Amino acid sequence: MIKKFMYDIIVLGGGPAGYLAAERAGHAGLNTLLIEKRFIGGVCLNEGCVPSKALLHSAKILDYARHGEAYGVTTSGAAIDQKAVLARKNKIVRNLVAGIKSQLKASHVTTVEGFGEIVGREHDVITVAVGESRYQAKRLLVASGSEAIVPAIPGAKEGLKDGFVLTNREILDLEVIPQSLVVVGGGVIGLEMASYFNSVGAKVTVIEMLDKIAGPTDREISSILQKNYEKKGIVFKLASKVTAIKDGAVDFEDSAGQHSVDAAKVLLSIGRRPVTTGFGLEELGVYVDKGRIVVDEKGQTNVPGVYATGDVNGIWMLAHVAYRESEVVINNLLGKRDVMRYDAVPSVIYTNPEVGCVGETEESCKVKGLDYQVASISMNYSGRYMAENAGGDGICKVLIDPARKRLIGCHLIGNYASEIIVVAAMLIETQMKIDDIKEFIFPHPTVSEIIREAIFQL
Repeated sequence: MIKKFMYDIIVLGGGPAGYLAAERAGHAGLNTLLIEKRFIGGVCLNEGCVPSKALLHSAKILDYARHGEAYGVTTSGAAIDQKAVLARKNKIVRNLVAGIKSQLKASHVTTVEGFGEIVGREHDVITVAVGESRYQAKRLLVASGSEAIVPAIPGAKEGLKDGFVLTNREILDLEVIPQSLVVVGGGVIGLEMASYFNSVGAKVTVIEMLDKIAGPTDREISSILQKNYEKKGIVFKLASKVTAIKDGAVDFEDSAGQHSVDAAKVLLSIGRRPVTTGFGLEELGVYVDKGRIVVDEKGQTNVPGVYATGDVNGIWMLAHVAYRESEVVINNLLGKRDVMRYDAVPSVIYTNPEVGCVGETEESCKVKGLDYQVASISMNYSGRYMAENAGGDGICKVLIDPARKRLIGCHLIGNYASEIIVVAAMLIETQMKIDDIKEFIFPHPTVSEIIREAIFQL
């Protein structure tokens, strides 16, 4: 017998976009249903953002233990216990997932674990099936997320089946450190995993099609990051295309010809794509362009009552952007006008050293034809940075609009960059004048002072 249930809003997908939207809606009094096919918390919490940071922190501690002489600390026998690292990672994930479930329950959100499929719409009521049950609502938020891209490289699919080739999901559960790892793709995921496995003993090679690593990151910053990795032994093959993956090796080509590199494991990390097929989206006539759901500044699709937030809209595939997009949707549903703005989205690479970026780069300014002034300053202008980073070569770069006298970009490489970059993001978002920023009092000694120091260079 088919059971039917009616709600104010159905949220399809329990990742950052979905669970936060459901929590906000439920807390505001909307009768809310959240459907998740795999794990509450989505890829970010279970197979991405959070677990990778747990691993990277363990690697950072190991790096400090092995190289403590520069700080007057000597150690011996420092080593990684991969199973213990994974156990700690899994415990963190379990605790955070439990916390999210508790928050959803406190907000009176009904949660259904299972595959949700859109089966139709009648009289403005959308029906989603999960097994034999039918759930209905006039409003639907699609938060189906993204999936790792598996390129059409000979041997890639076969390698995934036999465990030689990995995605972000499998690599976070490796119990044995591979002797060698080839990372296909020099973006954020690839670099973070390259950093971790290099620190714990693997011979790492990164193959990237572009002539630089870290995608749209400021070129000067990415160059410093690459030099730091190379000092640690990571090998980069830039402007290179992988042509085949076979047991024990990866073939690639560059301007000099064909080459091959040995690999005990291969990580595919060339990017992610929105999940827009396989769950009945076409039943509603939602407009999808180049694999992503098209939305306006309020998260509304072309179909009234249907919204899309997070990776599925393909705008910014970052969890913190997904949070804000979902808040915008729920705020508008509750009658509070709200719109998305993407000019001050901070992004981070959580390696050692860290990278934090927000706003325009020199490259993006040139492409857009924007007038700008730039100042770049060594992180060693910060007393705390120098005290904690022997031989550190980090920098802080700021860009301003000379006509409006406002900050339009900030780029950092060095410890605490992930925590500091939000300061610059707020300054850009609020469009604060440079002269007003100069009057701020930063605590001393802190690494965050570097932003003020850089602005005073202009």
